[in-house]
Amino acid sequence: MRIGIYAGSFDPVTYGHEDLIERSLSFVDRLVVAVATNVAKQPLFSVEDRIRFIRSAVDHEPRVEVRQFDGLLVDLAREVGATLSVRGLRAVADFEYEFQMALMNRHLNADMETVFMMPRLDLTYVSSSLVREIARFEGNTGDLVNPLVHQALRERFSRA
Repeated sequence: MRIGIYAGSFDPVTYGHEDLIERSLSFVDRLVVAVATNVAKQPLFSVEDRIRFIRSAVDHEPRVEVRQFDGLLVDLAREVGATLSVRGLRAVADFEYEFQMALMNRHLNADMETVFMMPRLDLTYVSSSLVREIARFEGNTGDLVNPLVHQALRERFSRA
């Protein structure tokens, strides 16, 4: 069984993330979506909320497991038996950081490969940070995130 892992903060999960999750299933038998606890970031949503948002988006797909993690990705990969890390690239600017991380992960676990994926063309510009910024100013995020996330963003930033 080929197990992949797709890790990120997913704060919040976007349609771009969902696209990569769905398309990853064409080359893995099981995908673990790992919601990272990043001590360097102040998240908008709790880990529990982010997990709930992702699960609601992929609840139709039994091959996807969503879970929290902190620590090294390679340790989680060993724990779940993953040999493939899925990483999303939206622009050339993403590549340098992702490339460094892929090389370090390979250094720490020679059995782990990294696959870089680009979202659908119409989702290439979508990032969690842009979604948060749009929501902060009460812009429409309905075409960028699933309805549950859209509603949570509206509630979080409502000025009423």
